[in-house]
Amino acid sequence: MERQLVFVSNYINHHQIPFCNALYSVLRESFCFIQTEPMEQERVKMGWNEKTELPYVKYFYEQPDECKQWIMECKVMLFGGSDDEEYVVPRLKAGLPVIRYSERLYKTGQWKAVSPRGLMKKYQDHTRYRNAPVYLLCAGAYVSSDFHIVRAYPGKMFRWGYFPEFQLYEIEELLNGKGWCAEDAGRSESVSLEKIPYLLWAARFIDWKHPQLPVRMAARLKESGSRFHMDIIGGGELEEEVNSLVKELGVEDCVSLLGFRKPEEVRSYMEKADIYLVTSDREEGWGAVVNEAMNSGCAVVGNHMIGAVPYLIDPEKNGRIYHDKDENMLFEQLYELCNDRNLCHRLGREAYRTIAEEWNPGTAAERFLNLLKGLGLPGMDRLDGTTVGTEIGNAPMFITGPCSPAPVIGERAMCRLLDEKAVQNREAARNREVAPNQEIVRNRKEQP
Repeated sequence: MERQLVFVSNYINHHQIPFCNALYSVLRESFCFIQTEPMEQERVKMGWNEKTELPYVKYFYEQPDECKQWIMECKVMLFGGSDDEEYVVPRLKAGLPVIRYSERLYKTGQWKAVSPRGLMKKYQDHTRYRNAPVYLLCAGAYVSSDFHIVRAYPGKMFRWGYFPEFQLYEIEELLNGKGWCAEDAGRSESVSLEKIPYLLWAARFIDWKHPQLPVRMAARLKESGSRFHMDIIGGGELEEEVNSLVKELGVEDCVSLLGFRKPEEVRSYMEKADIYLVTSDREEGWGAVVNEAMNSGCAVVGNHMIGAVPYLIDPEKNGRIYHDKDENMLFEQLYELCNDRNLCHRLGREAYRTIAEEWNPGTAAERFLNLLKGLGLPGMDRLDGTTVGTEIGNAPMFITGPCSPAPVIGERAMCRLLDEKAVQNREAARNREVAPNQEIVRNRKEQP
């Protein structure tokens, strides 16, 4: 049996399975996913599957010899999600092709790059292979900037991310079903069932996801006179603090704390939500909930420091982006969306299109296999079921989306770039609204 591709990571989960299923549909038994460690119990409590019966999954801690054989004999190794380099080092030393995927190196700040010990570790793991057949998939918009600091993978970094299951919807039907009413909360039928703007937040209650922030936003929205309801899904170490804050700010009537929900349940809430709020900071390497909420037609409002946000959200076109720590900017965006249902639907419609046309597991798998061909890696020219675009040397054949070149943009520069795009998109939207009105006026003037 020919071994073409092995994907090695700490564990398989619902963010990776759809992408792996798409690879398996093309490669069949020549593809294997190797899980290196059991899943943490915290994830299991959140509804993640601890172990799967998928035909392509093998467990290193149960089948070490077979897994080592796969790693050394496959044509290409995709490696990421594990801090233990022992799985990839033998292959790197042998000069065999490796595709790494990684979240950012410096989640708590690029100032850490000055550490001599840290730089030596980065050299050992990455920089010394800059001229070897080793490439990097950047799972987040700031990954390329981090790796550029340590002079790794020059000209060999590509946009990437996580690819949860894509749900196909009739988008107008989905948008028409959005909103919150008393019936959704199981209240009395005598209460008005008029739908009002529905905001959703879902994550673990830990410091860098800032679960207190949506509660503070709810208090400001209530004070502004906005009509809305907010559901908060999750739990964790800050749960008591969040519960107390809801009572302290007097928002029990417009905020519901729902506790943990399984991933498929969260998606059902997203389908009803008009606005999805993501408040993590720079420690959120990617943030797959952004994919899921956009797929669900939500108007997503996200922190610019979240890895997925600059890749997935085109500000003012398919979502909103606020500056890290700028609560006033966040409130202004939420206030506008809560009071403009048409704007929510326009952003949600474009958000769905972004995922349906580019950032979905099927497209990612096809592009990934084409990238392997385009890089001229041995054995990849015989892959079936994919099409190859125009290649120039080692350059990929994609301009945007998965497997397109990852630009090296730092945090401050990214913030400025996103602001500029927001202004451009807002102006373009205004022009699109004006043009039809001008045509109507012109037609009236031309009528006898």
